[in-house]
Amino acid sequence: MLSWKIGAVTVTRIVEIELPVPYSAARPFLAEATPEALRQIPWLYPNYVTEDGHLRLSIHALLVEAPGIRLVVDTCIGNDRPRSLVGGQALSTDFLARFAEAGWTREGVDAVVCTHLHVDHVGWNTMLEGGKWVPTFPKARYLIGRAEHAHWSAEGDADQQEILADSVKPVFDAGLVDLVEMDHRISPELRLVPTPGHTPGHVSVAIESEGQRGLITGDMVHHPCQLAHPDWSPPFDSDPKASAVMRRGVFADVADQPILVIGTHFAAPTAGHVKRDGAAFRFEESNSNI
Repeated sequence: MLSWKIGAVTVTRIVEIELPVPYSAARPFLAEATPEALRQIPWLYPNYVTEDGHLRLSIHALLVEAPGIRLVVDTCIGNDRPRSLVGGQALSTDFLARFAEAGWTREGVDAVVCTHLHVDHVGWNTMLEGGKWVPTFPKARYLIGRAEHAHWSAEGDADQQEILADSVKPVFDAGLVDLVEMDHRISPELRLVPTPGHTPGHVSVAIESEGQRGLITGDMVHHPCQLAHPDWSPPFDSDPKASAVMRRGVFADVADQPILVIGTHFAAPTAGHVKRDGAAFRFEESNSNI
């Protein structure tokens, strides 16, 4: 279990599943990220790419403990839902047991942030209990972007509507949701940062404490290879061109700064610092500092 300290703030990674993603010309995750292209980025090996050229991805939640607040950022896929992302099978993981091993309780969570409303970021908002979807964190405020929610509520995609029905609507029904703006201040140390492109209302989470800074990316970037090629956008970005422009801008802002960047889908070691590398960037990883 990886954890990092940013001033008085602690961030802990709780893994749900890890996914090696092979290159597929028919259904590419990143069309340009061929095994041959990845070989031109040697710093990706061995942590982020396998010897066979498969991208290493992680689906995990980040537990953020700041003064006066315990916050969960992104809630993975969740159990008991047959999702296309995992081959139409329903997961049955020990995610909640790992959550407890970190010293957290479901009732002790004060707030939940979903950087956006895709399937692998909202699942553990709810859990199946007595045949009904109920809030996993019954005392938390669920901070959901107003623009993000409005966009997906109007979207006709059947899969996305199913995701909203079992992972988002029940927390609304329980009266636990606060619709927030994309620059919402969560606490003195924690705030949302607008990073649209992957979805229209996508946000990242900025941390500032005791002179130290961090950034939880969400899906503004999926894999470290995108630092070397910020223009590589996945086909499931809502606006691939806008996401590429935004990504390059964020990398430029944090490059060569003492800002710990924590990738929401980066395999271990997951966190590190962005460094300029010619016209692009590289990721200088940082091991757990606790």
